[in-house]
Amino acid sequence: MKGYEKYQRQYFAPKGVEMSWTEKEYIEKPPIWCSVDLRDGNQALIIPMSLDEKLEFFKLLCRVGFKEIEVGFPAASETEYEFCRRIIEDGLIPDDVTIQVLTQSREHIIAKTFEAIDGAKRAVVHLYNSTSVAQREQVFRKSKEEIIDIAKFGARLCKDYKARAKGKITFEYSPESFTGTEPEFAAEICNEVIKIWEPTADDKVIINLPVTVSHSMPHIYANQVEYMHRNLLSRENVIISLHPHNDRGCAIADSELGLLAGGDRIEGTLFGNGERTGNVDIITLALNMYSQGIDPGLDFTNLPEITEVYEKVTRMHVYERQPYSGQLVFAAFSGSHQDAIAKGMKFREDKDVRWTVPYLPIDPTDIGRVYEADVIRINSQSGKGGIGYIMETQFRLNLPPKMREVFGYHVKSISDREHRELQPREVYDIFKRDFVNVDTPLTVSRAVYTDLPDGNIEGRVNISYNGRKYEVCSVGNGRLDSVSGAVKEVIGADYTLETYAQHALDGKTTSKAASYVGIVLGGVTYWGTGIDSDISTSSVKALISAVNRMLTSK
Repeated sequence: MKGYEKYQRQYFAPKGVEMSWTEKEYIEKPPIWCSVDLRDGNQALIIPMSLDEKLEFFKLLCRVGFKEIEVGFPAASETEYEFCRRIIEDGLIPDDVTIQVLTQSREHIIAKTFEAIDGAKRAVVHLYNSTSVAQREQVFRKSKEEIIDIAKFGARLCKDYKARAKGKITFEYSPESFTGTEPEFAAEICNEVIKIWEPTADDKVIINLPVTVSHSMPHIYANQVEYMHRNLLSRENVIISLHPHNDRGCAIADSELGLLAGGDRIEGTLFGNGERTGNVDIITLALNMYSQGIDPGLDFTNLPEITEVYEKVTRMHVYERQPYSGQLVFAAFSGSHQDAIAKGMKFREDKDVRWTVPYLPIDPTDIGRVYEADVIRINSQSGKGGIGYIMETQFRLNLPPKMREVFGYHVKSISDREHRELQPREVYDIFKRDFVNVDTPLTVSRAVYTDLPDGNIEGRVNISYNGRKYEVCSVGNGRLDSVSGAVKEVIGADYTLETYAQHALDGKTTSKAASYVGIVLGGVTYWGTGIDSDISTSSVKALISAVNRMLTSK
């Protein structure tokens, strides 16, 4: 690919990092979560949210369980400012939720920010200025010392305003474009801010290490975080926050490794909305922990509702393959996958075991998804296991294994011919049309049975076939066998009745019965199903359905 020569590595890998994070196997507890949907996510929208839309989203975030929510950049626009005032003045902030606001290190912007949060019980004031080599050289054209002075100016001014504020104010500082900053300089500027803010155990400071632009593989970011973890002043009174963006598609990995490396807090958005490729997707990150047996501290048990609200207020679309939340992420079209899932679900019915169902990292019902609608999807790639699972779980039809295979191929051929997915009801309708109570070209209108002394049964059977009517007496070892003998005589075919199975449709004594019959002629098995309130009648209907399928197949 042409042009690669103009690119170079823009990150700075710290030297001498112990990389102790590599010894950890998993994240043991959830981080402090901070949603930045209403600020970072909102500023990236083609049409930013209105005040009412932001309010609806804010309430959703509170229901999900976020205790820290960045509500905006109050000095950036009137809507941002008015939203902040609205939720404070109308008492819409739950007592256990802390709002967060963003500010640049400029006097009039800091003044407007503190004006916006006046009256809030608790707030995080998030101060930032850019520190990367690219920003210093190209945008600000300032030296390291001048960049540090910008941060110190803002830190002192924030401290002065905090002294006059009524609520509890927590400070956060971000060396923006941290991943393009020399680690030694990032530590130096953060420590200068920490000295001014003087954090204590009761008044901690947040140092945010943003992946403003992703430049490196995730292990490099983890090393950068560990470097800061070991070189920040008053570390016991500092909360290290991570704010990964997804330019390289590594935001989840950056976050997970960053937490192992010393991170305490995550700033991200629902579904990963944000500038360019977006922020880290908190839903994915949280449910990754959930799938490992860790309570993430956020409630995604009704993910479809969350998706609906998100898509409405942001006008964005959740991608069908988005982890956990996409419409197709639990869907199995492949026959082998469907079969494994169906068997895994059956295994769980028989035993009280932890979740280990093949191909499903978590139970879809835990996040508000539905097995029947979301897991087994039917198209030309589907197999007998998935189709059989649909028939059994949704329509209570437990087809014999060999019949499942025949019906599976039948359904797949229809899907392939029509070149589309088939919905469960369509699959059922195909089965009902082509396999159940099929009464042409041969029909049994009446059968009268007589028990014989030798234990056999005589059937007097009225049959219509090819426009003619017959009354045939036949003896068999049971009612079904006697009817079968009569049918053979009429059609002149000596098939073998190989398989017979039956079950009640809903387990009640008054329910209908489903019967399944397989007959073999010339090495080919033909299947039929009968459904009737009388089990004997249902078995005869199943036989006649199989016979008619045999007759019409020719």
